[in-house]
Amino acid sequence: MKILILGAGQVGGTLAENLASEANDITVIDTDAVRLRELQDRLDIRTVQGNASYPSVLTKADADDAHMLIAVTNSDETNMVACQIAKILFNTPTKISRVRASDYLASSKKLFGEGGFPIDVMISPEQLVTRHITRLIEYPGALQILEFSKGLARLVAIRATEGGPLVGRELSYLRTHMPKIDTRVAAIFRKDRAIMPRGDTVLEDGDEVFFIAGANHIRSVMSELQPLVKNYKRIFICGGGNIGQRLAHTLETRYQVKLLERNHERCVLLSENLRKTVVLEGNAADKDILLEENIENTDVFCAVTNDDEANIMASLLAKRLGARKVFTLINNPDYVDLIQGGEIDVAISPQQITIGSLLTHVRRGDVVNVYSLRRGAAEAIEAIAHGDHKSSKVVGKRLDEINLPQGATIGAIVRHNEVLIAHDHLRVQPDDHVILFLVDKSRIREVEKLFAVGLTFF
Repeated sequence: MKILILGAGQVGGTLAENLASEANDITVIDTDAVRLRELQDRLDIRTVQGNASYPSVLTKADADDAHMLIAVTNSDETNMVACQIAKILFNTPTKISRVRASDYLASSKKLFGEGGFPIDVMISPEQLVTRHITRLIEYPGALQILEFSKGLARLVAIRATEGGPLVGRELSYLRTHMPKIDTRVAAIFRKDRAIMPRGDTVLEDGDEVFFIAGANHIRSVMSELQPLVKNYKRIFICGGGNIGQRLAHTLETRYQVKLLERNHERCVLLSENLRKTVVLEGNAADKDILLEENIENTDVFCAVTNDDEANIMASLLAKRLGARKVFTLINNPDYVDLIQGGEIDVAISPQQITIGSLLTHVRRGDVVNVYSLRRGAAEAIEAIAHGDHKSSKVVGKRLDEINLPQGATIGAIVRHNEVLIAHDHLRVQPDDHVILFLVDKSRIREVEKLFAVGLTFF
């Protein structure tokens, strides 16, 4: 597939890296020659320097025969205009754009609907990150919660902790201990080494466990892997930007929310737009402010400013002053592995969250959900099975008959709004939503081929 990526920032660069490893023809456009040279030195891609919305630059990038344009520059306006030009001048089949400004998003139906900007898929990192953090707050103790089939099935990452009934036991014990709840452990990561789970696999303290279950069984399974964590009540948000405001707005009707912002004008705006949130003016690095606001009674401290270092320092300070859990927004992906799991409980990478959403629209076959996991090393995929036993490699087959690539596991099937946890005897039927976990992302092409029908895969 020939794909144009507009913008060589963190998202554009990570996306190019993901797609270039899968035999796609990738061209990246950006004004920054140094950044383009860095990408070209380590990736098998083509680069073009220039303004991504200029017709002459798009022509130079061979936009006339591109299958897809993904606009992820730092400018909403450049992204939107580039999609418009790609439609008018080049008739590009699929146009994806990142749009961040809340003013544009508030009028999205009119701006991006019929007769508006010709954007086929609109990505809002702020919305995606807000949803991600909200799920973590709704499920105390989880590292990641991924939704499939409109939330009917969920894949949860959790750290196995001593005191959990299943820790130190074989996985087969789970069925004995919880006979009425069906779940499947899709993967285990032990000291960054992937372990394919079997019935006789013994869980160890510190294992990162990915399990899948129906939405109504998630909390029960989590309680098997770590001591039960009380529901959160008090949330403290550091940073009143787009993410901080969205997060406060989402949470304030169900939790006690405080929001700390250092800019006075922004504080005034936040206090006018938020109904129940207590808006505070000040610096999160100020120990006295945190103590004055009873940080020791805070259940979750969320640092979501645009400054990674400020987020890290504020989170470390809040944790040492008694905050129960700290979630830290990290834009630099190199920092994520360094800080998560110590005093910082969860490091949140907007790039990885956004990349997963973008990959959903790039994957071949009828893929409806893609999540990038483990800093891009693994993926969780929801694919729809089409065809019949003659035209499909999966339809009509028992799960133990499907030739999955090494490192891939089927976790569940959603059929007619019913979640069926994967067992060997289960047969795939037409229109089933099949949820897979792929430890080695380099095998994604093989998974795509499995769900291709007849000769439709190119």
